[in-house]
Amino acid sequence: MTWTPDDFAAVRPMGWRDDAPAALALAELPRAALARVVGQHRNAYVVATTLDEARRVQPPAAWTRPRFRAEDRAVVGDWVLLDAKGEAITHLLPRHALLRRAAAGEHYQQQPIAANIDHVLVVTGLDGDFNPRRIERYLLLVQASGAQPVLVLSKADLAGELAGDAAELLQPLVDAGFPLHIVNGKDAASAAVLQPYLGAGLSCVLVGSSGAGKSTLTNTLLGREKMKTAEVRETDSRGRHTTTSRVLIPLPQGGCLIDTPGMRELKLVGEEDLADKVFEDIEALATQCRFRDCAHLNEPGCAVQAALEADELDEARWAHYVKLRDERDAAATTLAARRAETKQAHKGFHARLKDKYGRR
Repeated sequence: MTWTPDDFAAVRPMGWRDDAPAALALAELPRAALARVVGQHRNAYVVATTLDEARRVQPPAAWTRPRFRAEDRAVVGDWVLLDAKGEAITHLLPRHALLRRAAAGEHYQQQPIAANIDHVLVVTGLDGDFNPRRIERYLLLVQASGAQPVLVLSKADLAGELAGDAAELLQPLVDAGFPLHIVNGKDAASAAVLQPYLGAGLSCVLVGSSGAGKSTLTNTLLGREKMKTAEVRETDSRGRHTTTSRVLIPLPQGGCLIDTPGMRELKLVGEEDLADKVFEDIEALATQCRFRDCAHLNEPGCAVQAALEADELDEARWAHYVKLRDERDAAATTLAARRAETKQAHKGFHARLKDKYGRR
């Protein structure tokens, strides 16, 4: 049976988009129960076929194998098809956005965070949590996801004069085109400035360190106490992980919100573009150097060094750019090597099959 418009009526309030890759892929697939992943556990998923119905389902057997790529498994926000009994996932539909990072640890592995999102609210507390360098790192990851980042400075009620100072430090990012909002996460009127990112058919995710105020802001947007909150430490404004798993929550504004645990480590995956708004001013400046291969150290005619000496480029921001560039390049090299190994392994597997069963 072919798909009809009525098949999507129940999922549109959960963020379904008729113009997204998932919708286009359905034209080649048989009609089945369409659901969105709203929760993820070690050996099972929680999916919803309507706003009022959620069920626990099993993943395909291949997803449970240790060598199966994490980015090829479903994550919160994904659209999937279920079997006839509605008990297991049969297909993972293509995504229009995937927020991910490199997993913590020595061995390179990508860790998906949320899929099919339109906006990522990067939440930073206006207390000891405020760190422009961490915000730049978040923005690189978000820019690579396909979603639109939004800077949210929370705890405005505690900030005092710090709010203006923080906004000034982030001005280069605002000039690059990133929206910036300063809010009191406990005040619905203050949080109302985020409404354009939460409307019908939109999906957004909150990211930020523990104690940044994500769960408090989520409760305010929901108009009820759904997410646990906890006081932060006075010494460093860091909080405990009150959110322990990623969950997708329907909002009264008509959109869907994904709350995530605070992330202690944000490693680049190797596919980030430093010239894509976050450091576009520095990348553009580097093109003005006299020599094309300028290392921006002691070379004559170096536009970067000239900008640093004239205080037109912040030294801390330049140093962080260099650090992220080197980290991105190292991750890209590792990623390319892993993909080459995987491709070679697949070739070897198919060759063994041909040797065993013969060539046709």
